[in-house]
Amino acid sequence: MNRTIASLLFVLLIQAGIVAVVYWTGENSSQQAVAQALVPFDIDSIDEVQIVDQYDNETVLQKAGDHWILPTLASLPANPDMVQKLVQGISAQNIWPIAHSTVARQRFQVADYHFQRSLTLSRAGKQLGTIYLGTSPGFRKVHARNSDQQAIYSISFNTFDAPAVRGTWLEPKLLQIRAPVSITADSYSLNREGGNWLAATGRAPDERELQALLTALRTLQIDGVASNDRQRDLSEAEADLILQVRGLAGETTLELFTLEQEHFILSSEYELFFGLSAYDFDRLTSIDFRLISGEAAPGTEPDSSAAADDVPVLERSG
Repeated sequence: MNRTIASLLFVLLIQAGIVAVVYWTGENSSQQAVAQALVPFDIDSIDEVQIVDQYDNETVLQKAGDHWILPTLASLPANPDMVQKLVQGISAQNIWPIAHSTVARQRFQVADYHFQRSLTLSRAGKQLGTIYLGTSPGFRKVHARNSDQQAIYSISFNTFDAPAVRGTWLEPKLLQIRAPVSITADSYSLNREGGNWLAATGRAPDERELQALLTALRTLQIDGVASNDRQRDLSEAEADLILQVRGLAGETTLELFTLEQEHFILSSEYELFFGLSAYDFDRLTSIDFRLISGEAAPGTEPDSSAAADDVPVLERSG
């Protein structure tokens, strides 16, 4: 009887030991999982992001002061909203690994030789780490892995928010003119004097047409940069409209083009042709020169009766 009780106690102690070991190991693994964040360094300290996709497209984002630029695209400014979305997306915290195996890396496309996006993060010329983005497990989710870790995560992000085509990162507001004081086109000319706009005719422009023009300049948005082939063709094309706009910072010339049913714009401040939506193109090219010059009221047509009065009436002879 005593031997039986002793045996049972011994078995109980072994079981308790096993439970303790399993609990301690599980707790320690959980702590390690929490400690291994996808980006284990201060995301705000990075000053360069190199993005490569599965098609070998590549772009670089570089921090210049408080702004981000595209050093391989004439150092033009990058879209700050897109950069912020990228940084916030890959720096998500309180996420748990969903897999660790080599097979999972291949299946989720987050291996160093098989990925959808590769994001290399650097600071002061020193590489801090590379993040691989792969397949999507659900709506607004993507699998991600740090190249220095085995752990694979599911983060709240979209792969298409990290494009490797440099033109898609351009600041869309690049050519906006917010406070012009003079606007000249082929068929009209406007000047702001004493707080009021006057046409070259000396008349006040129609208010609705004036506001349409000012709004079009103030909210103008470019749509990426034209391809190399388009750049060459556009350099030899004739502009549909040329606008000379003078503001407090100086004068800018905007040239609008149509090429094979696509619209483009060139600013005297930059050497590149940019894409332009049909909406923005129409807003600038459809300004009524008679209304903007103050020569006609909205909805009026030329007075045909007045013109008829000026024609002499020939009397029938005989």
